[in-house]
Amino acid sequence: MSASCKRTINACFVGYVVQAIVNSFVPLLFVTFQSQYSIPLSQITVLITFNFALQLLTDFAAAFFIDKIGYRTAALLAHGFSALGLLSLTFMPELAGNPFVGLLISVALYAIGGGLLEVIISPIVEACPNEHKERTMSLLHSFYCWGCVAVAAVSTLFFTFIGIEHWKYLAILWAMVPVANGLVFIKTPLYPLIAEGEEQFSLGRLFKSKMFWLLMLMMVCAGASEQAVSQWTSAFTEKGLGIPKELCDLVGPMLFSVLMGTSRALYGKYGDKLELRKMMGFCALLCVGAYLMISLSGSPVLSLIGIGICGFSVGVMWPGTFSTAAGVMKGGGNAMFAFLALAGDLGCSGGPTFVGLVAEAVGDNLKLGILAAVFFPALMALLVFLRKQKKETM
Repeated sequence: MSASCKRTINACFVGYVVQAIVNSFVPLLFVTFQSQYSIPLSQITVLITFNFALQLLTDFAAAFFIDKIGYRTAALLAHGFSALGLLSLTFMPELAGNPFVGLLISVALYAIGGGLLEVIISPIVEACPNEHKERTMSLLHSFYCWGCVAVAAVSTLFFTFIGIEHWKYLAILWAMVPVANGLVFIKTPLYPLIAEGEEQFSLGRLFKSKMFWLLMLMMVCAGASEQAVSQWTSAFTEKGLGIPKELCDLVGPMLFSVLMGTSRALYGKYGDKLELRKMMGFCALLCVGAYLMISLSGSPVLSLIGIGICGFSVGVMWPGTFSTAAGVMKGGGNAMFAFLALAGDLGCSGGPTFVGLVAEAVGDNLKLGILAAVFFPALMALLVFLRKQKKETM
């Protein structure tokens, strides 16, 4: 692999760290927002839904404008919106008059950045001229996990030694990451996704493909299976398991993210010795078991173990579906990746929203909310089986 290609891939690795900051920093503050701004659980749920719903809309729009503005411009916009959204958390709740409205504005800004990152990072790496693309894709997505780990670890240390009441200073520090990586993307080399002489599918051809829609549904399940637990882990460990705030952000989100990143890193290293389809089917079934352990166990220790197993099991789902699509639908191009990102973000929005709504309906019981969401990994297992039966052609 050339040095220029490595530089591009490394910038994309950090790009997924930025997305991890966007998606995982604010959930650590859900309980703080409830007390500081008197925001009920139903409005906290709206913050989650709004974040991923706007990312979803950005994904959809990107399918029509990415080719026009190019990946470099899109990368700069993505990092700019991410930084602005994080910075606005420090003043927008007070400036807007209504703290909830202010938080929504901040979420809107970084959600646009996160949506663009989801659309562009994977195809930029896919376009790089390197071998073992499936392994590289899995390793790429592991950096989202390591970013989540860094957010949880650094934030926990900050809250412990400086105080959670000073969380706004931490938001400013996290905003510097997209600022720095955006500067890197100004000159990092980018490569064409569609090789010279290769035909790019039209949107009509994509929409007529049954394989495309099966992969879209797999992405919905991958996003929902991951975020239905991930977005509620901090609140679940603090309120559902009675773990103190100083520890819940560490033992919950970090455990989930470390094991999710580990599964992706392991596949990135040893993926050539494993069949991706079988690995995804096994992980989907393992995820079902993890959901049941989290929600049905009366032991806090077993529930935490279930959270860890869940993190490990969902690791391969998202990058595995991306790699599958790139392999079986060559020529799908930017539009295919944008719509797959859209489907994934639809799952990311729907999964935790579903958990929150069910939990609120049964007396803020997050265990029952997570139990209801076992539908998503179960459907993922079924879809992997159906793909095995389906001939992988256009």
